[in-house]
Amino acid sequence: MQNDNGNTLLAILTGAAIGAGIGILYAPDKGIETRHRIKRKVEDTSHDIAERVSHAKDELTKTANEQKDAFDKKLDEAISTMSYKADDIIDKLEQKLEELKAQNAQLHK
Repeated sequence: MQNDNGNTLLAILTGAAIGAGIGILYAPDKGIETRHRIKRKVEDTSHDIAERVSHAKDELTKTANEQKDAFDKKLDEAISTMSYKADDIIDKLEQKLEELKAQNAQLHK
């Protein structure tokens, strides 16, 4: 989903830049003025894209860190639950062993 947003944003910015460029080329200005306007638009658009990419990178990093923290928490919970279950299994096995030792002792009498 994040990739779709990035592609959409890039398409919108590209379309805006192309539209602005075509608009400037058809404006009734002198050649040097048109070139300066195109240069400014390119610089503004480049700056805007750089800011948006930086923001997207920050958001992606934040989301990745949140997901990592959530995963770590779930993993700790799973290990804790498994630890309790392992203790229960060990207790049951020790009880069964004691029962078997008692039965064996009765058979040897």
